[in-house]
Amino acid sequence: MRITQTTLQKMVENNEKFTVMTCYDAIFATLLENAGIDVLLVGDSLGNVLHGENTTLAVTLDDMIYHTRCVARGSSKAFIMTDMPFGSYQISPEQAFENASRILAAGAHMVKIEGGQIMADTIQFLTRRGIPVCAHIGLTPQSIHQLGGYKLQGNSEKSAKQLLDDAKTLEKSGASLLLMEVVPAKLAKKITHTLSIPTIGIGAGVNCSAQVLVLHDMLGLYPGKKPRFVKDFMAGAKSIQEAVANYVTAVKTSQFPGEEHAF
Repeated sequence: MRITQTTLQKMVENNEKFTVMTCYDAIFATLLENAGIDVLLVGDSLGNVLHGENTTLAVTLDDMIYHTRCVARGSSKAFIMTDMPFGSYQISPEQAFENASRILAAGAHMVKIEGGQIMADTIQFLTRRGIPVCAHIGLTPQSIHQLGGYKLQGNSEKSAKQLLDDAKTLEKSGASLLLMEVVPAKLAKKITHTLSIPTIGIGAGVNCSAQVLVLHDMLGLYPGKKPRFVKDFMAGAKSIQEAVANYVTAVKTSQFPGEEHAF
C-alpha cells in the first residue's frame, strides 16, 4: 500500500519517526523503499552528486521532471517528494503552480520549496489548488551565495526567532511538512514541538519527526570533506540494502543523528 501524507501524519501522532532519503532513479527507488525508506526525495542535490556541479543552482525543471519520472517508475510504496529547482517558483505563485503541476504529473506526490515567510503566499496558492508542499528553512542551498556559504543558521537570538516565525507562518499557509537544515538541535526541537505538522531534519538534531540524508553521503560515495551531520552507513555493512536498513533502524530508534552529528 502506498504511503501517503496521511500515513506520515499518523506515524508522528503515534510517536513513530519516519525516514527520508534522496533518490534519483528507478533501481534505487525500489531498493530504498524495500529497505524501509518511507519518503523518497528527488532532490536538486542531483546537481552535485550526479552532474558534478558545485551548487544546486544549475539544476533545471526538466532535470527534476526527468528524475521524478524515473523514481516513480521504480516505486510502488514510498511517498515521493520533489524539489522545485532554483528559478522555477520565485517569480510568482502562478509560475510556481504551472511548474509544480508538471512535477506532480511526472509522479511526485508533493513538492518542496525553499524559503521562509517570503514563500508563504506561494505555498498558500499551491495548497489551495491541490498541490501539497513541504517547506524548507534554515540552510537553503539555493540561496547559498546570499547566505555566504554552507553555515549554521538560527544560531543567534534574532535569527532563531526568525526561523520559528517562519515555521509558524509556513504551516499556517498550508505546508504539510517542514524540512530544517543545519540549525541548532535545541531550536529544531522547539519548532517541532510548536508545529502540528511533521518536521524533517538534516543537521537539525534527533528531535525532528523524521531524518533525511543524501543517498551518496549515506553510502560514503561523495568525495571531499563530509558535513558534520553525515554518517557513512556503509561502514560495517555487507551490502547497500543492509546499510539503508541500518539507517532506517537508527532513525526509528533515535540513535541517529547522535550528538556528534548535531549543532
